[in-house]
Amino acid sequence: MNRESGFTLIEVVIALTLLLVVMVGLVTMTGRTSNTAALGDRQEAAFQLVADRLDQVRADPDYGGLDTTYGKTESSFPTLPGFTRTTLLVRTNSGSNDYKRVTVTVSGPGVTSGISRTVTVAAP
Repeated sequence: MNRESGFTLIEVVIALTLLLVVMVGLVTMTGRTSNTAALGDRQEAAFQLVADRLDQVRADPDYGGLDTTYGKTESSFPTLPGFTRTTLLVRTNSGSNDYKRVTVTVSGPGVTSGISRTVTVAAP
């Protein structure tokens, strides 16, 4: 028998099978990474909605009107459909101290549990 150099059919099939397994693994990992990134973007958007509202409340000089201006639930965010932001203000008087506890909660698609932050704003 003559020995010719080259690959046999079995060697080619095995090499292609290994290449297929590696390619499927890479595609699967890439899909998971982009899905995770999208979830991270939604979480970040929810954090930003909370921070924006808290900054607005802190910067508003009308302490008496905070309840009527901000105490509501919003769900119309053009770039974030399905997101809901609820702002709750609770006024507390203790002795001569007058302050409001402001809690902002945001929920929406891709946010595993509602994101909530609370700050206290004192009367001027």
